[in-house]
Amino acid sequence: MADELPLVTVIMPIRNEADFIVRSLGAVLAQDYPPERVEIIIADGMSSDGTRAEIARLAAQHPERAITVIDNPRQIVPAGMNLAQGIARGEIIVRVDGHCEIAPDYISQCVAHLQRGEAGGVGGPIETVGQTPYGQSIALAMSSWFGVGGAAFRTVKDRALYADTLAFPAYRRDVIERAGPYDETLVRNQDDEYNYRLRKLGFRLLLTPKIRSRYYSRATLRRVWQQYYQYGFYKVRVLQKHPRQMSLRQFVPPLFVAALILGGALAVFSPLARLLWALVIIAYAVVNLSTSAALAARHGWQHLRRLPLVFAALHLSYGLGFWHGVWHFGLQAKHATKN
Repeated sequence: MADELPLVTVIMPIRNEADFIVRSLGAVLAQDYPPERVEIIIADGMSSDGTRAEIARLAAQHPERAITVIDNPRQIVPAGMNLAQGIARGEIIVRVDGHCEIAPDYISQCVAHLQRGEAGGVGGPIETVGQTPYGQSIALAMSSWFGVGGAAFRTVKDRALYADTLAFPAYRRDVIERAGPYDETLVRNQDDEYNYRLRKLGFRLLLTPKIRSRYYSRATLRRVWQQYYQYGFYKVRVLQKHPRQMSLRQFVPPLFVAALILGGALAVFSPLARLLWALVIIAYAVVNLSTSAALAARHGWQHLRRLPLVFAALHLSYGLGFWHGVWHFGLQAKHATKN
C-alpha cells in the first residue's frame, strides 16, 4: 500500500541552525509517513556553525533515509527553495524551516488534504515558543492580534479556513510548476509573494488545525527587531509587484511610525500638533499596556515587564523597515526607469 502513496519531497532551506537542526530535521525523520516515500533535500546556505556536522550525524543514524544536502551560495531562503525544487522528485513538496518542529503526522495530514483536492496548498497554525524569558514573551506577542495584526497562521488555532498565506506549506507539484520560482530579490516575505501568485492563479490555500507545528521564536529584542525590520523592508518590494497583496493591517505600523516622526517634528512649532502627537502616544501606550496585562494575566505576570517593549519593538522595527524599503526600492525603480 505504501507504493500507492505519493512521493513527498521535504525541502529545508537553512543556514547556521546548529542549535535547532536536531529538532527540526529530527521531526522530519520521525514522521509516520512511509520513509521510503519521502526524500529530504536540505539547501544549506554555507553554514559555518557546525550545522552540517549535525546533519551528517543524523543521516548516519538513519542510513535508510534519502537525505540530500546541497549548497546554497546565495544563503537566502528563496534561492535555496529554487535550487531544491529544481531537483525534487516528489509529487508533493513540503517546506520545513530550520526553526520549525513539525508534528509526527504533519506529512500524512498534508498529503491527505491535498489528495482530497481541498486546496492547492495546505498548512496549519504554528505554536510559537520561546526558550529564554524574553523569547517566551516574544512568542506571546507574535501569537497575538495586537502583535502581528491577525495573521491567520499565528492567531487562528481552532478552525479550518482558506487563508492568504501559509507557514511551512505543502503544495502539489503541478501547483508549483504553474507558479514558477520564488522571487530571489526577497530575503523576507517570499512566502507572502509566492502564495499571492498562487491565489491569483486560482488556487486556494487551506489552513487547518490538523496540521501542527512548533516555531522557535527569536530569543532577544535585538534579534526580533532585526527580523521584523526586514519584514517591513521587503514588504515594500512585494507591494511594488502586487499592490493588491497588501492588507490594511500591514500599513498600520508604517503609519504609526510616520505619525511619531512627523508629529514630533511638527510639535516643536504647533500646539495643536503637540496635542495630537501626545494623543497618538497615549493611545498606543494604553492599548499596548492593556494588551500586555491581559496576556500576562493568562500566561504569567513575569511577562508584564517585557511585553510592552516586545510589542513596541515589533511595531517600530516593521514600520521603520517599511519606510527604509520605500526609499531603497523607490530609488531602484527610479534608477531602472532612467536606464
